[in-house]
Amino acid sequence: MTMHPTLHSAFHKRNALKVISGLTNYDIERVAAVVLAADRGGATFVDIAARPELVHRAKQLTTLPICVSAVDPQGFVICVNAGADLIEIGNFDAFYAQGRRFEAEEVLALTRETRALLPNITLSVTVPHILTLDQQVDLAQALVEAGADVIQTEGGTSSQPTHPGTLGLIEKAAPTLAAASEISRAVSVPVLCASGLSSVTAPMAIAAGAAGIGVGSAINQLNSEVAMIAAVRSLVEAISNTVPVRR
Repeated sequence: MTMHPTLHSAFHKRNALKVISGLTNYDIERVAAVVLAADRGGATFVDIAARPELVHRAKQLTTLPICVSAVDPQGFVICVNAGADLIEIGNFDAFYAQGRRFEAEEVLALTRETRALLPNITLSVTVPHILTLDQQVDLAQALVEAGADVIQTEGGTSSQPTHPGTLGLIEKAAPTLAAASEISRAVSVPVLCASGLSSVTAPMAIAAGAAGIGVGSAINQLNSEVAMIAAVRSLVEAISNTVPVRR
């Protein structure tokens, strides 16, 4: 596996920013708006739903690496053929509201099947936040052994902040920050901390050991291009000078 040089550099510097348009967002113009905001705001790469038409559109708009997300290994193949630079098994948040759970065994099986289909593509896999921290660490290690090149954490949807303002933002990010801290100590591949992050908590993710962050709703829920670009720039600035904790 040869990782895209932009990704390799950002992970090495521990300042990667992935902007997520949404696993179930198939609106080509809405996805295009998020891709443009990521490009103009200075993000490292973008994460879009695994549809070849979305890959083609994104490639027309940016030179940033394009990641496609899905939970169907077969769906990745046509997207890689369309030009996707990396793939992500995860961004499970859209499924939790439907009562759909992803257990460790299923995620590991999906990873093995995907790696068998696409042995050379950069593969990122999300560790479900529904697992205990110990189980998340065990799964992360098994995923790396199965061929994962990047591990992504999640957890924002499981947190219900009880305070407003900055304290509430920290409460919301706590599960994914905890996962990033534990998993980054257990695996040698980059860990991307995602779900429930903001410009307040993004530096905490890097300090906890993450090599980068993934942000979706804090950007893709905004209703103007200017606001989305500003949000991306705020996140870029938040993680640009963070010093990771050495452990």
